[in-house]
Amino acid sequence: MSFHSIPVLDLSLAADFNTKPTFLRSLRHALLEVGFLYIKNTGISDELIENVIAQGKAFFDLPEAKKLEIQMKNARSFLGYNVLGNEITAFKTDWREQIDLSTPHPLPKPSDPLYYNLLAPNQWPDPDYLPEFRSTFESYIHQMSNLSTTFTSLIAESLHLPHTAFDRFFDPDQQHKLKIVKYPDLTFLPLDDRDQQQRQGVGPHKDSMLTSYLLQASHHRGLQAQNLAGEWIDCPPLPGTLVVAMGQGLEVLTHGVCASTTHRVLSPAAGEGPRYSIPFFQGVSYDATFEAVDVPPEMLEMKEKFVESGGGKRNDD
Repeated sequence: MSFHSIPVLDLSLAADFNTKPTFLRSLRHALLEVGFLYIKNTGISDELIENVIAQGKAFFDLPEAKKLEIQMKNARSFLGYNVLGNEITAFKTDWREQIDLSTPHPLPKPSDPLYYNLLAPNQWPDPDYLPEFRSTFESYIHQMSNLSTTFTSLIAESLHLPHTAFDRFFDPDQQHKLKIVKYPDLTFLPLDDRDQQQRQGVGPHKDSMLTSYLLQASHHRGLQAQNLAGEWIDCPPLPGTLVVAMGQGLEVLTHGVCASTTHRVLSPAAGEGPRYSIPFFQGVSYDATFEAVDVPPEMLEMKEKFVESGGGKRNDD
């Protein structure tokens, strides 16, 4: 049976001994049958969220020359600014402009493996233009790091695993990544009639790693998740929430029990103005050995019964 709406979970219930079992049951349902959910009452202050949104939008109002000063191609870390239309998903252009940030790390030593180049300082916009940008996003990344660690432990508990089951996949100073994304409306995109109809902000894809957390930073619809029948289900912005997506890494580590759901973003229609979003991607150690966790048999059976109820196949890939 395919989902037709995205569940909303109240994270504050997990902090209360009396309500935590109810929360874990709801989380287990979302993990096994949807792979996508909203969380509310996250513990992140409204003031910080408002500042994150304001500073994120302000970045795109910078002069083009100031944004190009911190282009991603300037660094080996794959952190920094990307111009509109510079990325491709599912063989089509993603019509988005973005900046990538991460948990701060020093430059790697010459003796370090090449992949340690991914661990590096951020490229920050000129503080003379955006004096509060860096402090705002460093605070948000720090708080989201803690939130993602807590949430991953709750995922483990919901599957009847120890709350530390996924800890071995994280470094003590684990790097996590964040994007600030602007999707222009169709008025500003060089599209023919066919592409106008498809409206690809980001093409259909699944996230990697374990979990990701999306702050929908404007009122626009556009995010959609695909159910097992292949239908696209809207995930509209809900004030005070984050959208959580399960990654392919989590699906593999749990023997397929946790669903990684295909999703996409449609560009805003002409005249609607730009859509903004700020996804946070929980990282894993680059040195981790990825061996599946010992998911209890009853969880595997629950997942198998759910898949069988849908005809034994998935049409969301």
